[in-house]
Amino acid sequence: MVEFTFLALLLMVPLVYFVITVGQIQGGSFAVVGAADQAAKVYVAQPDAGSAQAAAEQAVALALSDFGHQGDRATLSTLCSPADCQAAGSTVTVTVSLSVPLPFMPFAKGLSATEVQASSSQLVGRYR
Repeated sequence: MVEFTFLALLLMVPLVYFVITVGQIQGGSFAVVGAADQAAKVYVAQPDAGSAQAAAEQAVALALSDFGHQGDRATLSTLCSPADCQAAGSTVTVTVSLSVPLPFMPFAKGLSATEVQASSSQLVGRYR
């Protein structure tokens, strides 16, 4: 009985922690996909580049907070083709990267499980 209890704890605790960590990574993956998609949609709807960048950053922070992740752990980058992001017919690609923290490790601020990344592209409409 004692050996069974000891071995069960020894084997089950790391297994449960691994499952929770994989769940955090999967949740982070879903979060960046949604954040990139919403940021690209919001970006192309704005009238100028300054407000577009601010709206995209706000959309990323909101989407990540919906999934329980902090916005300060994410980075946002935009790429426009051609260079004018507000021209009709141009493609705006938004890439969001998120550093997923290890679960139950509040004291290890710089330590992360992995970094997940997603991109989304939208065309700037001809009629706005």
